[in-house]
Amino acid sequence: MDYKFKTECECQEYFTESHKMVRKSVCEFIKKEVLPYIDEWEEAGGFPRDIYRKAAEMDILGIGYPEEYGGIPGDVFYRVAVTEELMRSGSGGFVAGLGSLNIAIPPILSMGTSTQKERFIPPVLAGEKIAALAITEPGGGSDVASLQTTAVKKGDHYVINGSKTFITSATVADYVTCAVRTGAEGAHGISLIVVEADSPGYSVSGKLKKTGWWASDTAEIFFDECRVPVENLLGEENKGFYGIMANFQSERLALSIMANMTAKMALEEALKYAKDRKVFGKTLTGYQVNRHKLVDMATLVEASTEFTYRVASKIGAGIDQFKEVSMAKNFACFVSDKVTYDAVQIFGGHGYMRENLVERLYRDNRILSIGGGTTEIMKEIISKMIL
Repeated sequence: MDYKFKTECECQEYFTESHKMVRKSVCEFIKKEVLPYIDEWEEAGGFPRDIYRKAAEMDILGIGYPEEYGGIPGDVFYRVAVTEELMRSGSGGFVAGLGSLNIAIPPILSMGTSTQKERFIPPVLAGEKIAALAITEPGGGSDVASLQTTAVKKGDHYVINGSKTFITSATVADYVTCAVRTGAEGAHGISLIVVEADSPGYSVSGKLKKTGWWASDTAEIFFDECRVPVENLLGEENKGFYGIMANFQSERLALSIMANMTAKMALEEALKYAKDRKVFGKTLTGYQVNRHKLVDMATLVEASTEFTYRVASKIGAGIDQFKEVSMAKNFACFVSDKVTYDAVQIFGGHGYMRENLVERLYRDNRILSIGGGTTEIMKEIISKMIL
């Protein structure tokens, strides 16, 4: 019988029966459509395109989006439940790839015209099109305000030149929500524009080879005199930075949830293994050092999950959590760092073998404290708000 570590906070006020129904639906999708193939997809560096369609048919992609665009409205905990169950695939890369729409579509939803929303959102929620977010540049990293990709207005088109890197779903995306410089240096010269993959001058590198998140294709995007219609501009020129910053709050919440689930699954695997593995005549749990290690792991998972849920609850209530979600991300990543490390240690040599889930969790975990804003950037944000 599979053992799942259940935190007390999962039983409190956060999840209703409706949330549990959504969780059950995603669980069935993972068991039927993902788990039998996930190892193969990890090795291949991606998963089939029709998985987006199947996820859409199970009402997974549209959770949290307006009904008028093919979505299924719901509070923030519907998305939390979906993310947690998708993580049961055991592949953070799969979750990142399937969920690239959740960082690409929100700026269109918040800044776009009705025509743009009707054009770009429904096909993605239906699993017919794939959307990605393109912000990070080779020389910029976390310094978004200094991005160098330019978009110059020429008649009824913008001509874009530059490049993006570390872009999730880049090789399969039909369009990207792209940050470009349309004005002066700094944050106030940045715009967001939807660039379609078949635009002249648009090209993508081969898949980048990564330490973890193997099932998520990651690549560079190049713009060489890339021509994009002016009607693809989101909102006003030079106002895109605000859309990027607003997007970060939900992205950091999602990464916190992924980190907590990574830690939780590593704990579950460690608990099962420690109960069964015998050394020197007794199980690993027969030794105090291991029992106490497991207790510390469980305590950290419990605390981090509860903290993240409280932040999610306040975000759902419309309370600004820019500082708190940065804290939650840092703490969840710290917990996931420690718990995955300790889980591998409990497994010993077996934890270093790729047939064991803890090995993948350990690798996949490393990107979480980098993506969506590094630990150091989170600390800078927090320091500015408390000092």
